[in-house]
Formats: sequence, C-alpha cells, structure tokens
Amino acid sequence: MCGISGIYDFNDTAQKYTANLEKAASLLSKRGPDKQATYTNGSVGFAHARLSIIDVSDSGSQPMSDTSGRYTIVFNGEIYNFQLLKEQYLSSFSIHFRSGSDTEVLLYLFIHHGEKMLEWLDGFFGFAIYDALKDELFIARDRIGIKPLLYAQDKSRFVFASEMKALLCYPIKRDIDEVSLYEYLMLNYIPAPHSIFKGVKKLLPGHYAVVNKSGFEVKQYFQINPSFRQGQSPYLSFEEGKKKLYDLMEKGVTDRLIADVPLGAFLSGGIDSSIIVALASKHTPHLSTFSIGYKDEPFFDETSYAELVAKKFNTNHTTFSLTNDDLYQHLFDILDYIDEPFADSSAIAVYILSKHTRSKVKVALSGDGADELFAGYNKHLAEFRARQKSIPNLLLKHANPLFAFMPQSRNSKAGNLMRQLDRYSEGLNMGKAERYWRWCSFCNEKDAASLLKESVSESLYGDRKSETLRHITSDDMNEVLYTDMHLVLQNDMLTKVDLMSMANGLEVRVPFLAHRFVDYVFSLPFEYKLHQGVRKHILKEAFRHELPAELFNRPKHGFEVPLLKWFRKELRSLIFDDLLAPSFIEAQGIFSVEGVNALKQQLDSASPGDAQARIWGLIVFQNWWKKYCA
Repeated sequence: MCGISGIYDFNDTAQKYTANLEKAASLLSKRGPDKQATYTNGSVGFAHARLSIIDVSDSGSQPMSDTSGRYTIVFNGEIYNFQLLKEQYLSSFSIHFRSGSDTEVLLYLFIHHGEKMLEWLDGFFGFAIYDALKDELFIARDRIGIKPLLYAQDKSRFVFASEMKALLCYPIKRDIDEVSLYEYLMLNYIPAPHSIFKGVKKLLPGHYAVVNKSGFEVKQYFQINPSFRQGQSPYLSFEEGKKKLYDLMEKGVTDRLIADVPLGAFLSGGIDSSIIVALASKHTPHLSTFSIGYKDEPFFDETSYAELVAKKFNTNHTTFSLTNDDLYQHLFDILDYIDEPFADSSAIAVYILSKHTRSKVKVALSGDGADELFAGYNKHLAEFRARQKSIPNLLLKHANPLFAFMPQSRNSKAGNLMRQLDRYSEGLNMGKAERYWRWCSFCNEKDAASLLKESVSESLYGDRKSETLRHITSDDMNEVLYTDMHLVLQNDMLTKVDLMSMANGLEVRVPFLAHRFVDYVFSLPFEYKLHQGVRKHILKEAFRHELPAELFNRPKHGFEVPLLKWFRKELRSLIFDDLLAPSFIEAQGIFSVEGVNALKQQLDSASPGDAQARIWGLIVFQNWWKKYCA
C-alpha cells in the first residue's frame, strides 16, 4: 500500500519537475510513511511513498525498474495472487527477480503480456508503468475502485496522483466545477469521473489509460457482471447459491490474509465484519480484532455484540471506548487531511478506529461492500416497498404536504420517524430513477440551488445525472444495487475508508469486494438478497450456523456523529463568525448569503431535518477552499 504520483511532459523532459515530485512524495507520506522516493527519465517523473506490507526489505522499494532499465513502475495496492501469476505466466521467461514483492511481478507481467495481464489480477490497485523506449505511460485502476487514481491533462503535461493534494503540486488550473459543487451540496461527495476542479478527473474503476506524445486514451477492461439485466443470469437454487456464496467468501478472506507484517480485522458487531472475522480466525490463530464504542451514545454502541463474536472465535480483541469529546478532538485533523470536499461525517469514527488500530497492526480486514451487494440499507427496503401497490403507499403519497409541518430531526426518535416518512412519501411521487437519486441525497435540487450565488447549467447537470442513473430502467431491484456500487460505494464508502485509513498509514482490505465474488452476487436474483423484509437474506443464511444468534435478532444501527450538538455549542463560532459568516460568504462569491442564512436558521429551529449534514458539507467545503483556493 502506497501513495503514487507522476507527470508526463508532452514537450520537454521531466527533470525540471524534480522539486514538484519531491513535494508530492512528501505530501503522500501518511499513505506511505516507510520511505519516499522519486524518479525521472525522459518525459516522465514518478513520486512514491511506501507503506511496506509484502517484502518489507529495500529490494521491494519503488519506483522500481526492470533489469534493463527500460520499464519503471509506481504501484499502490496489493496483488493477492501474485505468486500464482508468477508461476503461471512468467516461469517460462528468463527473469532474475530481485525481490519477493508483488510490485516486481506486476511489472514483469506488463512487460511480457501488456494490458491483457489486468484480467488476471486479483487485488486492488492504482499503478503507472513507463516504457522509456516507446516513451509511453500506462496507468490503471482496480475493478471496483478500492484505490483512487486522479489525473489532469493540458497541452503541456499529463499528471496523476493517489490524492488531490499531490496532484496540486504540479502547475494545473484550480477552476471549480460548478456542476460538481451542485452535486456535492446534495450528496456530500462528488461522483467520479468528475472532481471539484474542472480539469481534474478520476480514472474510473476497471479502466486503464495510455499516454504518449500523441495524447491520452482511456479504455475499459472490466465491468461488474451485467447479466441480470439481460435475463441471462445462471440462477442457482437458494441452497446451491448459499453454498457457493460461502465458498467464494472464504476464498476472498483467505486470499487477503497474505502479509509480511501484523494483520487484524475491524469488528463492529454487525453481520458483515463478523463474517470476515469468523472466516479469518480459521486461518489466523488469535486474530487481532478492533472495535470502537461510544460512551456518550449507548444507542449506537455495538461493542457487546463485537465482544460476543470475539469470544466465540477466540480473537485478541481490543475495544476503543470513545466519548463525544474524543470524536471532537480529531475533527480538525480530519478537516486538514481532506483535499477534495468530502463530507460523510462517519469518516470521523473511521479515522479514529484506523488511528488506534494502526498502533497494533499495519493491515486490517473490513466488511465494507456487503450492504451495497446484498440490499442492507434502509433505502433498499424502502425502495422495495415503494414499488408495491398498497393502500399505505397510496395514503402516504398524498400525505406528503402534511409532513412539511411536522418537526423533523435526526436527534429524536419521533423527529427521525417524521423525517423518514417525509422522504418516503416524497419518493412515492417520483419515478424509480428520480426516487433513487433523492434517497441518496440530503436535499433536493431546489434546496441545493438555493445555496449557490449563480445558477447551475441544468443541461450539464442533467447529462451527468442521467449517466449516473442510466441503469435503473426496469423492475429488477438488482439495478438499484448495481447503481449503488457505482455511485455510493465507489464515491462515498470506499473513498471514506481509503482517506481515513491512509491518513493513519493503515491498509484496509475488503473481501466482500473480491471481483469474482461481486460478479457472482450480481448473478443471483434480488429475492435472494431481500426476502420477506429481511435484508441480506442469503448472506445471513449462509453464515447463520457460525455466528452468535444474538446478531440476527437486533435492529441495524448506523452511527450518528453528534454534529447538531457541536454546531450549537463548540463549533458555533466557527460556523456563524468564520466559515459561514455573511461577510466571508459575500467576499468568496460562491454561495448565496440568503440561502446560507436560511440553512443556519433551520439548524437552530425545532425541525432541523438534515440541516446538520448540509451544514457539515459547507464546513468541509469552506475549510478546503481556504486551504486550496483562497
């Protein structure tokens, strides 16, 4: 696991960018604290920051060149099947390997097999390889989008990096993309391939690109199994499907146990992380597991369930018990690390968990991805019910205007029920695709537009939104999950885990997102996933015999960071006197003073609704803007 960056100059050598490359390597040092290094040759310069996981010796250091010096690689990620690929595809060549690293295997796979080798890789990655003889750069990103890769291009140069902060070390324009900002105000993140800057893009998952003096070309090498959309799914019976799911999940976990450093697992007490721990503990005696608990928020504290699982599988378990003050103390470190607006507030908890876990191990397994694959969210059950013709739906559809007069808040049981009913009834009056977008958002288009000083081009926004929602066309609910994989998982969940774990030099591996497992799950009918109101049905049944019964008989909890309390107390001055002060908003020239003031008033009202999430989005943006754009 590492941080990478680089540049290809279309007109000159890369030697003149040495200082830029060194700065990029330094800024990526939290991703790769073990060693930072740079390389220049002809048109290309590379920067690398290393987190040593496999072959921790100097022979595994990067940038790494082959014995001839023609090819050089910088690589962020892990290839779990590199030993098998080495034997299968490289043994017939006379290669003198100088390390035991997956990096060197990846380099020689490209040298001898070109881009075809992408089809064989099992892992997660963002990497770049330079061919000095052809003066050509090759970059690629993993199939699901677990690791990031950003790039920018103009007439003079092409630059890339694992993080925006490293990309900004090079001379690129920082013009804010107004459509990205508009989407951010609704979602609290920015969907790929776009970024907050017009000239910066994100290489999409399952894509690679070739850069040379002729220009830049992107191609797709993978897409998640779309067979369910063509009625060609090789459906298995439920019992057969359950067994195959178990076997594939076990292989995904065992493949991800390879490491030359201490390894552990996150254990929340939910089904997903418990499955990972159950399987990993079979192959790792006294597996180290880690949980966080919340002293001040007992409703969200799941540590008792985590401890049940830890006891059953005899893990070396550690619980980090936090107060709201502990969360608050890390707030500004997180804000400082964010280099593109990203405002999922649960990132605070992930940051702290990663920081504490890193003090014990260098690699952690995680249960991320299961909710998107197996319909684990409230919105999936809501969408399933919204598609049913029923008297309650008919009544709620016409009752929507009434909910505007009801107090709505995430901070009370009654207020949250009203908030959820309002969103549900609003969705009933929309088509499937529009409803999906609304239920992924914290506000509608009108409310987002009210915060902006200038109107956004509806044609540009409409094109982007249509592209995001293009898969939701039929009654098959698998289309919703398919869209979740490309929108929510890629741009929110995986971004959150990558950012917060890498800020602490911790590698997080996600067995649920092994590409063969993902493809298999999308071949299953939706009714295997959500059955009689039970979410993640087939997953639960596949592992019911192994996990404590208590895990299956409790409600699903998320975690609400106490934003509203902070906004009304500790952060009030930052909001009202600094970041969202009318004088600053006016001078900045991006947001509407009236729109922001109305949101602040809603925050202080008896019906804040989702105002705290929207305010958090503005705080993150304003703090980012001061650092990178002011």
